[in-house]
Amino acid sequence: MKLISEILTLIFKKGFVKAGYNEKYGIVNLSNRLDLCQYQCNGCLSAAKIYKKSPIDIAHSVVKNIKPNSHFKEISVVKPGFINITLSDDFITDYINDMYKDDKLGCDNEKTPKTIIVDYGGANIAKPLHVGHLRSAIIGESIKRINRFKGHNVTSDVHLGDWGLQMGMVITELKERKPHLPYFDDNYDRHPSEPPLTIDELSDIYPTGSKKAKENTKVMDEARLATAKLQEGHKGYMALWKYIYDISIADLKKNYGKLNVQFDLWKGESDCQSCIPKVVDYLKQCGITEVSNGALIVPVELDTDKKPMPPFMVLKSDGAALYSTTDLTTIYQRIDEYNPDDIIYVVDKRQNLHFEQVFRCARKSNIAKDNLYLKFIGFGTMNGKDGKPFKTRDGGIMRLEDVIKILENGAREKLLAGNENYDNELIDDISIKVGLAALKYSDLSNQFTKDYVFDLERFTNFHGKTGPYIQYSIVRMKSILKKVDVSEWSNHTISNPQSETEMNIMLKLIEFNSTIDIAYRDYSPSKICDYAYEVSTLFNRFYHETRIISEDNKEFKSSWINLLSLGIKVLEKSLWLLGIDSLERM
Repeated sequence: MKLISEILTLIFKKGFVKAGYNEKYGIVNLSNRLDLCQYQCNGCLSAAKIYKKSPIDIAHSVVKNIKPNSHFKEISVVKPGFINITLSDDFITDYINDMYKDDKLGCDNEKTPKTIIVDYGGANIAKPLHVGHLRSAIIGESIKRINRFKGHNVTSDVHLGDWGLQMGMVITELKERKPHLPYFDDNYDRHPSEPPLTIDELSDIYPTGSKKAKENTKVMDEARLATAKLQEGHKGYMALWKYIYDISIADLKKNYGKLNVQFDLWKGESDCQSCIPKVVDYLKQCGITEVSNGALIVPVELDTDKKPMPPFMVLKSDGAALYSTTDLTTIYQRIDEYNPDDIIYVVDKRQNLHFEQVFRCARKSNIAKDNLYLKFIGFGTMNGKDGKPFKTRDGGIMRLEDVIKILENGAREKLLAGNENYDNELIDDISIKVGLAALKYSDLSNQFTKDYVFDLERFTNFHGKTGPYIQYSIVRMKSILKKVDVSEWSNHTISNPQSETEMNIMLKLIEFNSTIDIAYRDYSPSKICDYAYEVSTLFNRFYHETRIISEDNKEFKSSWINLLSLGIKVLEKSLWLLGIDSLERM
């Protein structure tokens, strides 16, 4: 379905042309003053500067050249040259009914579907997920869903950190704790039947090993040596790595699953290691590499740069590859395996410089052709109330599993306060969905580039502009429909509005497709958050003002039931695009 603004723009472009002006001034947008009008054309102000005429005179001449149309209830001109538009009730109702019949609620797929890879998650094996992993997972999942809803072929990749120095730290710490394990033998030739460690032990080994390495140069040297041996294919270390990898992936899948976040690919840095020599040789053959203090680099500074741009590091002076090399090689592999149109990275904005260097090197080397769109979506940090990156009271980083449990418990307490008759299984299901709704909505409703405060007390507040408020609104709407035989009314249509609130609901519902388009275009789930809250608020007002169940007028009752059904569909789809579950009871 065409957007309302597109339909109106076509009409007004013709009006501008007939009046003797360029059609580009006929753009119509949603009004930001709904008390004055529903839509507005402001092109006369810009046209006045070009045609040396009064904007209000241009506006009057344009309106005169717009034929009487059933779309409009009123078109008026106001100083200094705005054209205010109010739609007819019939046009709004017809549009609503077309939307109600449409499987995608008025949203069209993009005309040219693209192949898109969304890189988000960025977890490391051997380390449990913590609160710092939340934003990438939550934002990335929503962007993936929005792009799929627009008809694109989207592949999501967690892109694990599974091959760097942290593995050397883990191996070194485990060797100190359990030196008898055969994995440390240079002549390793057997795989023990007993597992070398549990996931709980692994969760303690990395932070302990990392702390020791940072405080003791000898331990750090041992960790670097262990990393080098692993990457050279030491059989024992490879067997140990594979075990750590497997138990880490199982744990990551469990915890990402609790967040309702799914990945198509579980690839990591290790998957591109065999391809790195090929990419390094290619860069050399391109003639763009230089040697600087023994390291291999690619200068990526441009004449237009306003501040110095460090070179892209290909290999360190000891010949070791870096994080940058891995990311470039991953782009190379993704192009070879998937031939994507877009690669979208959802990563902490503090890595902006790193990705700028990677993208520039990919362009300069022609690994990434001009038709490949590389997009870095940098999100702000999740901070504590002190404005610094969030830590627990003892200074550590809170584990994701603990965050989810706190939210779940907070939701359970509030739900049980008014619903003591719920069985345990039902309350568990509702609690986790409500807790995650609070968390995700609170995150996604922020502009993603901004830092925000991680406040568990605020997350468990289910009133006002929150995810649980929208979930509850849907439940309330469904509870009304459960009291009537919906099948009796489902073949009927939605009639013209009978009240100002009903009209406002219809006007808001027809914004669904334009809201999704903006969220898609700007990579901005916050637009959907705002929209869902506004729809929920209007429906809450509507069923407080309207006697739906007891209404005697069958036409009115049928229309309201179908309007509620459409509202539920719109809200449930909005929540789904945010990665939030809707509920039947609450």
